[in-house]
Amino acid sequence: MPQSDFALNRRAFLGRYAGALGPLALAQLAREAQGAGAPRSEHNDPLAPKKPHFPAKARAVICLFQHGGPSQMDLFDPKPELTKQHGKPHPDKLEVHFHTQQGKLLASPFKFAKHGKSGVELSELLPHTAKIVDDITLVRSMKTDSVDHEAALRVIHSGKIFAGRPTWGSWAIYGLGTERKELPAYVVLSDPGGLPVDGTNNWSSGFLPAVYQGTPFRATGTPVAHLATPADVPVGARRNQLDLLSELNGTHLRKHAGNAELEARLGHYELAAKMQTAVPDVLDISKETEETKKLYGLDNPKSAEYGKRCLLARRLVERGVRFVQIFLSGQPWDTHSKNAESLKNLCAMTDGPSAGLVLDLKRRGLLDSTIVMWTGEFGRLPISQGTDGRDHNRHAFSLWLAGGGFKRGYVHGATDDFGYASAEKVVRVSHLHATLLHALGLDHARLTFPHEGRDDNLTDTVVTRAEVVDDLLA
Repeated sequence: MPQSDFALNRRAFLGRYAGALGPLALAQLAREAQGAGAPRSEHNDPLAPKKPHFPAKARAVICLFQHGGPSQMDLFDPKPELTKQHGKPHPDKLEVHFHTQQGKLLASPFKFAKHGKSGVELSELLPHTAKIVDDITLVRSMKTDSVDHEAALRVIHSGKIFAGRPTWGSWAIYGLGTERKELPAYVVLSDPGGLPVDGTNNWSSGFLPAVYQGTPFRATGTPVAHLATPADVPVGARRNQLDLLSELNGTHLRKHAGNAELEARLGHYELAAKMQTAVPDVLDISKETEETKKLYGLDNPKSAEYGKRCLLARRLVERGVRFVQIFLSGQPWDTHSKNAESLKNLCAMTDGPSAGLVLDLKRRGLLDSTIVMWTGEFGRLPISQGTDGRDHNRHAFSLWLAGGGFKRGYVHGATDDFGYASAEKVVRVSHLHATLLHALGLDHARLTFPHEGRDDNLTDTVVTRAEVVDDLLA
């Protein structure tokens, strides 16, 4: 057959079946079944397990991301002086996002109480988090670089305000590789309501190879888009497709031996093939006990959907997935109006499942090796926006961490009397990233990738030199 005819037929074939990932995804299975596989060089496998820079307790991460900016003074950071001065003007000039709606000091309507042996104070909106308070590190002195959602999201995820940079999940996978070949190393449990603000930038691999980006899973319906074999494709036809595709791929790879990009692409097909059987199993919670389902709030309509995704995160980590993120659609914590009412609903949805995840990991012996982080991109102002809202605040926000070598029952840092600015033991996002990588056994300064003529990394910033916050670690 002339080379030109071969090329034409190949293009015609791929053009005809481009709408279905299944034929591409199962190519490797066909090669394995018929012994016609092209040689693959193991040293070019970008997801091969890698040794950390130094021994570490943590091997996996679950990030519970709260889009929009949770209000720290209503949830984690009690401010008696704010209550005392309620209704008065703030004594200092503030950085206000919506300056035309700037109001006066707004006290939290929620009561705070001490919990656990550690005596950490939490809002009444977090009764379930109160039960795990002795297992978490609560950071009250976070600070970020932007007051705009998209820019702040890029900072918390990728270290800088610019789009196109790798997220810290991608850096973690790049540094450590994967433990399982039949599941993605980095899984995103997306909200059925839609994408979060800034969309797929939240789990992008940026200038790192695409193999390190997050893979979105659905908790209901078809788990992964375009993965399953179309229902109208007969088994015999599928086998013929795979046979032809196996031959084409093998011929092409042999002509380009040592091409790392091509090998990586075929590696994607292998992963997709294996996912067809592994993904349905890991997402099947039917064999979980009723007690476990209740622990995650699956018996409560308000928390059931979020709870299922938290349960799936545990199942994924249990099976060797390295990095899991749970996102909410839109920016629900962006409480510019009806702050108190919105927080009640959001906490009813997320508090029980978040705490249940930590408790479940702990009783299964997985918490020590898994970092759980609950955070948003920034905080809120201590003054009102309009009558009952709170505006954006980059100068202070709170987050909590559990497991993975972090201290338990510990509160780090403090804000000023009104909760506007972090004042003691300030933790910038670059410090947080350095500490998270350290907990995974990775030196943030050594974890680099060549980009635009230089070795770039997650914590490369001109704002301040990133340092590991040793006080957060056990």
